[in-house]
Amino acid sequence: MIQEAYKALMAKEYDKAYELYTALEKQKEPTSFYYLGYLYFRGYGVVQNTQKAYEYYLESATREVPLAQFEVALMLENGEGCIKNESESAFWYEESAKRGNMDAYNNLGAMYREGRGVSQDYKKAFFLFNKSAQSGNAKAQFNLGALYDMGLGCEENKEKAIEWCRKSAYQGHEMAKGIIQRMQNDGQIVF
Repeated sequence: MIQEAYKALMAKEYDKAYELYTALEKQKEPTSFYYLGYLYFRGYGVVQNTQKAYEYYLESATREVPLAQFEVALMLENGEGCIKNESESAFWYEESAKRGNMDAYNNLGAMYREGRGVSQDYKKAFFLFNKSAQSGNAKAQFNLGALYDMGLGCEENKEKAIEWCRKSAYQGHEMAKGIIQRMQNDGQIVF
């Protein structure tokens, strides 16, 4: 039934997906809560309700579904469908990262870089951005380049800053593309 529900979701048969995921929810299937949250968050096949989406995501997150943990963290960070709580957000990003979610590594790195919900720690931010950047995450590559550029959490290294910024730009990261373009125009770098 799990595969059937997912196929219905991918085929944009939202009413059918909702019905199947609701049946799976009754069986306490962990990802069913995530997908019900997704349907409520987007308003697919149901009336959009971010509070209900948050509740479903949270149920899935407590059942150790990394994507749900990431969504809970994001919603807590932005106060969407719940009360904003950055320290709780950092907790859920960390849980998701522990289970291999590279976006969670990046977002948690940003929280450490900015001291939001956690004590500011550039070395920890560097570690988290590096882990995510190595996996090919364009946002993390840009963030890692910025740390190298300013020498935060690492030794300042303009060459590495440019290298990571380029990798991010090649993947379409707009800020990275703008920086690379500006540096080319200024004659600072040549491709």
